[in-house]
Amino acid sequence: MEAALRAAGTAVKIMRIYVNGAEKEVAGEPTIADLLAQLGLPPARVAVELNHALSPRQEWNSRRLAEGDRLEVVQFVGGGA
Repeated sequence: MEAALRAAGTAVKIMRIYVNGAEKEVAGEPTIADLLAQLGLPPARVAVELNHALSPRQEWNSRRLAEGDRLEVVQFVGGGA
């Protein structure tokens, strides 16, 4: 990913974060809302824990992620009997 951005002449920082235990490389310093959009997750149907603390929904548009951040994202699923 980083090589492709450099080849395009764009200096973009690539950092590693962890989402549900899996390492993920992201470009720049996305917000939690940006990351959810990249993952294709509807914000109204998820809860996010950032570095072992529940992240308030009202902070998702302003809270920028940093190198090594650990997120747990839980998606709510309807249904049942």
